[in-house]
Amino acid sequence: MRFDVTILGSSSATPIFNRNPTAQALNINERLYLIDCGEGTQQQMLRFDIKASRIDYIFISHLHGDHYLGLVGLLSSLHLNGRKKPITLFGPAHLKEIIDIQFKYSETKLHFDLDFKSIDPLKSEIILDNTDITVETLILDHRIDCTGFVFRQKKRLRKINKEKTELLNVPVEYYSLLKRGVDYFTTDGKTYANSELTSDSEATKAYGYCSDTLFNDRYFDQIKNIDLLYHEATFAHNMLDRANETHHTTALQAGQIAQLNGVKKLLIGHFSARYKSLIELLDEARSVFPETELAIEGKTFVI
Repeated sequence: MRFDVTILGSSSATPIFNRNPTAQALNINERLYLIDCGEGTQQQMLRFDIKASRIDYIFISHLHGDHYLGLVGLLSSLHLNGRKKPITLFGPAHLKEIIDIQFKYSETKLHFDLDFKSIDPLKSEIILDNTDITVETLILDHRIDCTGFVFRQKKRLRKINKEKTELLNVPVEYYSLLKRGVDYFTTDGKTYANSELTSDSEATKAYGYCSDTLFNDRYFDQIKNIDLLYHEATFAHNMLDRANETHHTTALQAGQIAQLNGVKKLLIGHFSARYKSLIELLDEARSVFPETELAIEGKTFVI
């Protein structure tokens, strides 16, 4: 099952040359999930061949402009391109008001249903449960209400061993039972253990997204041992006072968070425009957590 994330934007409050505000496209089993939608997201999707028409779900972490100002434009383009399929949008309660007033004064009535789901900023909960994944909110510590997200794969059914089942002439209609772990019983009374005829599916994986937050252990339990963690790293640690003032994390702290929680791999992003080169931030995070990479725009990371 495909499970990867493409970085569309990695800058913080303002875009700079070669870096755009936050946005990511998560591909899970060929279904697209858009995480945040900063200014310029549409252009980035065109640039990196991410088809907006395939987006079924959008998640907005909070109402600072660098995380949502591209949203109205994206929805408008989907409308103009004739989209009919519904989109489910998760975000802060006031986001609905912002969208409604934009479309009210442009006299736009979308051709598709926009199913808005308000996120509770005070309580972590599962906000999406479909055939492929669950999505759980993380309560972050920012200047305004802000949530992160954990995307967890669901366990797949067991895999049929075609060679053995065909040798035993197992009826095809029995396969669904085998996939669910049932043993095979022949008409002459023989029993074949399920483990002889099937193999376990791949281990499930999880992706964590921590947008804007102070170093705070309130969400640590939810990211324990996660396969890939994206965590903001706006400043180098020599600017810790500025990070605390603006409710952000340093690259060193992001590495410490990954190390403390047994994360398998760390992505850092949301870089301040002051950094023309990101090597300083990468080296700082790697000093405590070597399995760190930069969230470079256009790069796809397999989870």
